[in-house]
Amino acid sequence: MDVPLPHLDRPFDYLVPAGLADVAVPGVRVKVRFAGQLVDGWLLERVDASAHGGRLAYLEKVVSPEPVLAAEVAGLARAVADRYAGNLADVLRLAVPPRHARVEKEPRTVPEPAGTDSAGIEQAGTGPVGIEQAGTGPGGGAAVAPRRTVPDPRGWRDYPTGPAYLTALADGRAPRAVWSALAGEDWAARYADTVAATLAGGRGALVVVADARDLDRLDAALTALLGPGQHVTLSAALGPARRYRAFLAVRRGDVPVAIGTRAAMFAPVARLGLVAIWDDGDDLHAEPRAPYPHAREVLLTRARLGEAAALVGGWTRTAEGQLLVETGWAREVVADRATLRARTPAIAPTGDDPQLARDPGAATARLPSLAWTTARDTLRADAPVLVQVPRRGYLPSVSCADCRTPARCPHCAGPLALPAADAPPACRWCGRVAAAYACPQCGGRRLRAAVTGARRTAEELGRAFPGVPVRTSGRDEVLTDVPAGAGLVVATPGAEPVAEGGYGAVLLLDSWALLTRADLRAGEETLRRWLSAAALARPAPAGGKVVVVADGALAPVQALLRWDPGWFAARELAERRELGFPPAVKMASVTGGADAVADLLAQARLPEGAEVLGPVPADQDRERMLVRVPRSRAAALAEALHTAAGARSARRAADPVRLQVDPLSLF
Repeated sequence: MDVPLPHLDRPFDYLVPAGLADVAVPGVRVKVRFAGQLVDGWLLERVDASAHGGRLAYLEKVVSPEPVLAAEVAGLARAVADRYAGNLADVLRLAVPPRHARVEKEPRTVPEPAGTDSAGIEQAGTGPVGIEQAGTGPGGGAAVAPRRTVPDPRGWRDYPTGPAYLTALADGRAPRAVWSALAGEDWAARYADTVAATLAGGRGALVVVADARDLDRLDAALTALLGPGQHVTLSAALGPARRYRAFLAVRRGDVPVAIGTRAAMFAPVARLGLVAIWDDGDDLHAEPRAPYPHAREVLLTRARLGEAAALVGGWTRTAEGQLLVETGWAREVVADRATLRARTPAIAPTGDDPQLARDPGAATARLPSLAWTTARDTLRADAPVLVQVPRRGYLPSVSCADCRTPARCPHCAGPLALPAADAPPACRWCGRVAAAYACPQCGGRRLRAAVTGARRTAEELGRAFPGVPVRTSGRDEVLTDVPAGAGLVVATPGAEPVAEGGYGAVLLLDSWALLTRADLRAGEETLRRWLSAAALARPAPAGGKVVVVADGALAPVQALLRWDPGWFAARELAERRELGFPPAVKMASVTGGADAVADLLAQARLPEGAEVLGPVPADQDRERMLVRVPRSRAAALAEALHTAAGARSARRAADPVRLQVDPLSLF
């Protein structure tokens, strides 16, 4: 039943009327009578007899004869709910999109395989792919049948274990890998290669990316390699009809490949042989709705339950990815040092001793002389320059020019910002304008920049380099690509456009804004953002340079200089083991009112060795408690919290409590 209450999180038995016997098949949507109300539900299975001793009610209605809930996805949803101390109903809402009746009635169109001949499918210019669609899938559509030839490794040759990984996929085996991509790598083409190899082995594939830009790149790469109609894209941004149409194409077995954002992590791909995720450190992969699953963990659970191959890739490597390598669950796919040196740009910090000797102001300057001269020389060489700025806007944070006290809104105490050079300060929380602002400490009325945003940076660079075109890329307008030639691109992290031929220089500014965040993952996230930008630069032999405005002795800077995300991930994981933080341990957060949190923890039969930490303040006058256990007790912790939540639900406790297992933010 679609009733997201913890104490009702179990299947219920109903009788099937004779008139519905033919359409009441596992996976269909149904209506049932429960507690005097008509509620939505799912038919999970048909059995001859019930173990329930009481009188059973009948199904009221089969909403649609379309069996949209695959048995594999139903089992996965139960496993995900158990892992995250959640309810099956909540997971199924994430797994199956809302019904669109008109789309269900549309005639089916099964795509024809592209370029089939007696030797299988071979795409022009890409080497043998060796796949053929034949037979029927679970919904009567085309399924993947193997007609294998060895796939062309193409760019995977730059990684010693890359070709072997593709060969294992083509053989129908289930290799698992953590991939650290080289600078300038066409990651979308490499993922398309793995999909083609999986299809050559007679199985389907599922790839999840973080955002729409990455999805467009992967979509284009797969279309170029496999031809049109061989895959579908799944994203919440598609709209109800298009998303449901793509979902049905996968569920019916009409296409063997699904790609998408986190909305696709439950896609019912037939004969699933590969699950892959790109840039698993991006927080967009974390679902903001209960039970808050992470796309990486859902995909790895699918690989384990379905004996499928797995690929976790990115410019950097997360501590979770490093744990997969160190436990032997996955093998790392990395380039050798010679290839690395040939592919990476020249990277230099501004805070080391030689730079300070030449430029004493480099430690405090926002654009030290090294960064300025690098940008000037690159523009003179008619090459584009990328400037990464952590904050968007003009002056997103200001302070009193006399006493340096941060400027706060007199109405709500929110931070004041300047949206433009000629605009009055306004609150970032409530939006009120503070035109007559006076500092409460000294009475001063002049404001200075505390944090400089992307638009102000673009304005400053435009004055420093007159006549050079300046483009900005951020939340208001995200550029996909920029032309070759002299030009400045100021972008916030994640919005960096690709330059034709690569950037001649990349400047990483305001590193303190990333490194000093009060977050467990501050160093990991900083390196991820730096590497994502630096990967867009030309290699050093072609003149590519990266300047990071930071002290070269810092661990994230060292990892950037050596382009060694594996070293940094191993260091992070070792430190978290020593301190007892995820992913070295399993941790859950319990957030709510003080009395409600205490009530739930008092109800929970926590496993032996559990540590309860806190409380720490949360938002909206709530508090948060953290529960920590060894990884071996993860299932027991989730079960204890879910049972306690069920006890509170059964007695209709008024104050809600939010449970999160493995939350991205702990403090």
